[in-house]
Amino acid sequence: MSTPRHVFLDPDGTFGYDWLYVIVRAPTGVFYQQQYGGTACRHGKVQGFLVPVFNPDALEAFRELFEKELGGSGMHNRSWSEGAIARLREGVADIRYWACDGRDEEPHELRLDEGRMGEANEAWIPVTTPDGPGVLVWSNSD
Repeated sequence: MSTPRHVFLDPDGTFGYDWLYVIVRAPTGVFYQQQYGGTACRHGKVQGFLVPVFNPDALEAFRELFEKELGGSGMHNRSWSEGAIARLREGVADIRYWACDGRDEEPHELRLDEGRMGEANEAWIPVTTPDGPGVLVWSNSD
């Protein structure tokens, strides 16, 4: 077995501000690391593979929710309101995840993994994909 590899997403901010990825959990030997949680500056790590996704409106809605309404300091030791969960669910569902079986590509809706809401935070959202469980990430706001 080869040595695990660690990839820190956007360590110096050069990716810019408008990116979204899903890290799908899988035994790849590659660990993606991400700073998340707004000014709380939490660090997460997931083994799997990286899938770029795109929806500027959903990204803006996430920023509005986390940076403005929730104050920018993340969700550590905080509870989710039903309204915030509903908005998060809607934003996640607006993102298309393209799955491929090797021949054909098909768009699918991402789903908020509400069974893992304890992990949910700014720039770190648990999701389900056609390829398995994952984490939706974007540029942390701090």
